[in-house]
Amino acid sequence: MAPITYLTRTASFSAAHRLHSPHLSNEENNQLYGKCNNPNFHGHNYKVEITIKGEINQKTGMVMNIVDLKTIINSAIMDVLDHKNLDCDVDYFRKRPSTTENLALFIWCNFDYHFRQHPSSKSSSAKLYKVKIHETDSNSVEFMGECSEGLEQIYSELVRHQDAMVNGKYA
Repeated sequence: MAPITYLTRTASFSAAHRLHSPHLSNEENNQLYGKCNNPNFHGHNYKVEITIKGEINQKTGMVMNIVDLKTIINSAIMDVLDHKNLDCDVDYFRKRPSTTENLALFIWCNFDYHFRQHPSSKSSSAKLYKVKIHETDSNSVEFMGECSEGLEQIYSELVRHQDAMVNGKYA
């Protein structure tokens, strides 16, 4: 077995959002989220780290070509989230609060979808290992694909959305 390494690429994006749950009343939302529940939104300069795990390819000396990783990050994260209002521009957040925890789940599933579509995923042992998002200098969230239930449903929802966009069924 070849040595296993972890390759991490970092990207930054800016996005606006409002912490507001459709499952709570306006009063409950205001009490829970405070100033982050402002109906006029607020923004963050997020930093996201994508970590890939895999065996070092003996021929290339790499787990994965970093150029391919950058391309996938651009299509799965930057094109979708940078300079967007998460609640208005990203369909996934129309049904759930745009917390950093939910953002980590979204990025995991969306990156994994784009990664699986990319030819480099078929030519290496590389797998998505971790998504880490820094919302501020003090707050970050990590997601490593662990869940008791629900991830497949989220992934299926994102795949349907991506397929609809590719087939021109999404405006």
